[in-house]
Amino acid sequence: MTSTPSQPSPALHVPAHRTVHHRIETFTDDPETEAAEMATRLTRFEQLGIRMEGVEVLDDIANDMGARADFLYAMVNAFGQEQTFLGLRNPPRDAGYPIVGRTMSRSHGYCPEVVRRTLSLPLPNVAASPRFASNHVVDAIGIQSYFGSPVIDAHTGLVLLTVCIIDPEPRTLHDARRLLAIVKETARTAADTLRITTPAP
Repeated sequence: MTSTPSQPSPALHVPAHRTVHHRIETFTDDPETEAAEMATRLTRFEQLGIRMEGVEVLDDIANDMGARADFLYAMVNAFGQEQTFLGLRNPPRDAGYPIVGRTMSRSHGYCPEVVRRTLSLPLPNVAASPRFASNHVVDAIGIQSYFGSPVIDAHTGLVLLTVCIIDPEPRTLHDARRLLAIVKETARTAADTLRITTPAP
């Protein structure tokens, strides 16, 4: 079980950087390609009827995933001009942990890495990996464990969504396989719920 901190933490909204003069914040070294892929994603979201806002059924899916994994936070995350948590699990407001809002910068957190690599990313102990030890979300929320998986759209070949769990407590390597399996299963559930056809295994 995850322990409750002795001193309550203030509520926290992790804001996205808004577009300025139609420029977007990018998270790769090839902003032109990234911008083109983002435009393709936005078109695909429109075709699928997916709006960049919270969806109750996806909140339920995120809550179930977080509860099964025993993680405080869980997200079903869409990548457009910003990251939008279509599904979101937060800790109880009286638990003393930061509360995450529905949007976040495209470059923050670990989900951008899942989009880049189009593969799942298990980080049972982020401090053990120098590449991932520091991050805006890590610093703001104190995240110590992350497991994320992509939802790849077979029609475009792009990652439309990521599904992830994060927590301020590290996990063991022994438990990593179970946790990643939960996240991958939830990614399939989210894809089915949103009628996203994914590539054959």
